[in-house]
Amino acid sequence: MRGLFIVLEGCDRSGKSTQCHQLVKQLQAKGYSAQYRNFPNRTTQTGKMIDSYLRQATELDDHAVHLLFSANRWEAMNSIKDTLESGITLVVDRYAFSGVAFSSAKGLDLNWCKQPDVGLLSPDVVVFLDLSIDEAEKRGGYGEERYERRELQTKVRNQFMKLKDDTWKVVNAAQSAEQVEKGIWSIVEAALSTSTNQRKSLLYSLWKD
Repeated sequence: MRGLFIVLEGCDRSGKSTQCHQLVKQLQAKGYSAQYRNFPNRTTQTGKMIDSYLRQATELDDHAVHLLFSANRWEAMNSIKDTLESGITLVVDRYAFSGVAFSSAKGLDLNWCKQPDVGLLSPDVVVFLDLSIDEAEKRGGYGEERYERRELQTKVRNQFMKLKDDTWKVVNAAQSAEQVEKGIWSIVEAALSTSTNQRKSLLYSLWKD
């Protein structure tokens, strides 16, 4: 059986990275092969340019930045597909939904923002960690990077709500870390119980009709 493609999304400081790492540990403890991935991957050539931009060391046009984020995802697709087909479950911190939410929140057209990512691999599970901006601002390190501003984060959350569909699972990220962890695990556990025949094939179909 191939691995599950699990994506955790949410606004900044909602606990995505912490919960991704914890979920990988839980999966491994249950006997599943699991790995962590994150976007943007700041180690690649596109990732280094994105990292410089996010740390506010360089300036780039919003359209160019959006395309860089998309390219960063596309260059990982073959590796992700091979990993999943080898039976390893991937827990991914941010995906195309973040790219579209952030860029459209900055004023770019929502449909234009989707186009570079049309045809990416579709996740099996999308978990949205929902946290109010007031709560996010109380968390350590908030405001260190370019996008961590109240006005923008409010718009980002609104854009996530436009992208959200009935397949997304929402977890209240204002709960304790342990409660959030339990909520995520119940979602993933249900997905893991899906039989081989019921589990859909890997499809390069994100946002295709």
